[in-house]
Amino acid sequence: MNTRRFIGTFCILALLSCNEKTSESASENSSGEGITNQEPVRTNPEKGDVDFIFPKGEQGPEENFTGKAFHYAMVMPDSTYTTAVGNVYFEPGARSNWHSHPGGQILIITDGVGYHQLEGKPVDTIRKGDVIKCPPNLNHWHGASAEKGLQQIYLVPNTEKGIVDWKEAVTEEEYPQSK
Repeated sequence: MNTRRFIGTFCILALLSCNEKTSESASENSSGEGITNQEPVRTNPEKGDVDFIFPKGEQGPEENFTGKAFHYAMVMPDSTYTTAVGNVYFEPGARSNWHSHPGGQILIITDGVGYHQLEGKPVDTIRKGDVIKCPPNLNHWHGASAEKGLQQIYLVPNTEKGIVDWKEAVTEEEYPQSK
């Protein structure tokens, strides 16, 4: 059991230390690998803000989110790595629409407090250090609590099956106002 925990911790630390970015905003170094030029946003965690590990990124489209969510792509899938990896920051009260992933999704909560719900299941409160597995093709949503933002790393494996299928917005009745 200790070996599994060590390996899991090592994998997460390796993922968090990776600076490779393969989007157009990445600069090219002499080996042709994409290295990000952006600095992480630093906030004051004592005031209830989320402490950013990665740059805040670009605001997500309003048709897929309630409130403001920001996306920072870290690894774009290609023929070698068929996994998309990125960071999403949800401002307090922000959340995704219901959606599913043909290849599933893994969320690693890096800061803040929020909620996650698989279709047909109760809403779960999620916090820094939680790891959530969203099974393939199962509708779910995730986002910040009303009081505090949420930062997560997502991994979308098997992108050759598709990346995301967006559905309807999470209703006010479905979203916990405070927990």
